[in-house]
Amino acid sequence: MASRRIEERREQHKRYKEDVQETGKPFFPHAMFHDTVMSLVVVAVIAGLATVWYLDADGTEAGVLGPHFTDEADPGTTNFIPRPDWYFYFLFYLLRVFKWPESVVLGTVGIPTIALVLLLALPFMDLRRERRLLRRPVAIVAAILVVLSMGVLTYKGATAREALGTELLEAVPVWADRQEFGGNEPAVEGAKVFAQVGCAQCHLYLGTGSQNLGAPELTEIGDGGRGVDGFARYVRNPAEFGNTVMPPYAGLGDENLQKLGAFLDASKGPKGS
Repeated sequence: MASRRIEERREQHKRYKEDVQETGKPFFPHAMFHDTVMSLVVVAVIAGLATVWYLDADGTEAGVLGPHFTDEADPGTTNFIPRPDWYFYFLFYLLRVFKWPESVVLGTVGIPTIALVLLLALPFMDLRRERRLLRRPVAIVAAILVVLSMGVLTYKGATAREALGTELLEAVPVWADRQEFGGNEPAVEGAKVFAQVGCAQCHLYLGTGSQNLGAPELTEIGDGGRGVDGFARYVRNPAEFGNTVMPPYAGLGDENLQKLGAFLDASKGPKGS
């Protein structure tokens, strides 16, 4: 069986060589030469645009292709929700389907790896010369399913809403009422910081948010007696306290960290209605 397949492949290769000699051009050097020339053109265009941009604009005025730079990024901003580029939306939504910690490895490693392995193995698995679409039903159905699934996941990822920012700000008065820290202005301001910087991506607070990466619920975190300064230090650099999963938030600045510490210290469990 194996020897017959080898003979068939040799016959196919022989016919390919004969067809090339009669009607076509071999891949080397013709196609390689065209690819090389086109690659050089693309690199030259990119270099040309970069040169025009650099010479045409300075640090204060924008040229035809835009300024060298605009305002510096503010690491302490509380009104920006980072999202991936559009071509990663399907993975972005895939992580919403596979939740931490039971199945997240499927979305991050399993499915992308399986898809990549199948894509690399396809040329070695499908050795038939038949290319007419009507005679390749399995390949056509598989391609349609892949395109549909990628399209649906991309659309869902693009339209997914984040329970952050201005939406969570509406919950701050409820938190202050139930935890009875409405008269503690720094705690109220800290609750707003908590709502805006994305803490609810990993932490639950009075049933709001989501619990990911093993992050604890913070509804009664203030009962631990860490204190305002202790919470501010912890959030600034969690790795100092042995937490290597939570990222540091030193970029929020001392003022925001103190407000956040006051909010966490005042969170000792619901007392109000």
